[in-house]
Amino acid sequence: MAKIIVTGGCGYIGAHTLVDLIENGFEVISIDDNSRSTAQLLAGVEAITGHRVKNYKVNLCDYNDTRAVFQENDQIAGIIHFAAYKAVGESVVSPLMYFENNLTGLVNLLKCTEEFEVPHLVFSSSCTVYGNPDAIPVTDETPEKRAESPYGITKQMGEQIIRSFARISKTQCVLLRYFNPVGAHPSNQIGELPLGRPANLIPAITQTAIGKLPQMHVHGTDYATRDGSCVRDYIHVCDIAHAHTLSLQYLINHKNATNCEVFNLGSGNGITVLEAIAAFEAVSGVKLNYAIGPRRAGDVVAIYANNAKAIEGLGWKITYSLTDMMRTAWLWEQKLDEEEKVFLKQNPALN
Repeated sequence: MAKIIVTGGCGYIGAHTLVDLIENGFEVISIDDNSRSTAQLLAGVEAITGHRVKNYKVNLCDYNDTRAVFQENDQIAGIIHFAAYKAVGESVVSPLMYFENNLTGLVNLLKCTEEFEVPHLVFSSSCTVYGNPDAIPVTDETPEKRAESPYGITKQMGEQIIRSFARISKTQCVLLRYFNPVGAHPSNQIGELPLGRPANLIPAITQTAIGKLPQMHVHGTDYATRDGSCVRDYIHVCDIAHAHTLSLQYLINHKNATNCEVFNLGSGNGITVLEAIAAFEAVSGVKLNYAIGPRRAGDVVAIYANNAKAIEGLGWKITYSLTDMMRTAWLWEQKLDEEEKVFLKQNPALN
């Protein structure tokens, strides 16, 4: 079995990708310092796959600790790099923290990739690299514009760093630009676990519906869109996860034409924030308590993907609908709520 290092393996997309890799015959190792995640999801990965995944609690910004993981694990066939800070709003408030963490961690990882001659790298990029595009849907060739947040800038710079690295390296690279991953694994064993108040729309919706949040806010309804709210492209996390497995197989089987290729990962459909709320209400039967607020710094107005290249090149298929996304996200939120109630019942002093 090919051995794959997954950075950020305890995170939302990382954990789902661990499952997909294992189910497709790969051996996996996680690197995650758990500063923005929890090892709880690894228990869910084991429940689904029957495999216990080893996690190295290492911050990639520490070069020596990162290198030690590679020293301990020989013959690494590939790396999937998720580990990064990802909250758009937080990046606007704390830009230096984002530049330091996201870029230093990447550079250290690439140093190890080069030293230990890892042949394949898949990078977790983002549609934020397109900024506010002149036309939608965006293709993989759409010119990048100024990113609207420091988070987006780190993804643009990350891609530039990898391209420069690929020019002088034997490592073959894929940059996956995903849009808005949502939902949870159909087993209901793993899903999104935001720490603190969620910055992403769907967990904000589900936490409001379950009562963890008293109210959620729609950030702006005065945009030039069909209902005034931002337009996004929502894609199920399991579909996103499988694209990473396909990308590794694509590189391993030498199907890439260049040593650094780009693929958009989106559904190809633009959904407004208000439409997403309506879709959730239809699935759950819960009327959501939300308020209209001002625009949020760092948000682009509208973006969704042209995903033809990933479908044709990687053999990628979208298997989950918007209804599936909302249903699995809601089932996951209900499970978390029930587990919390059981825990508090068993530990009344914490109530």
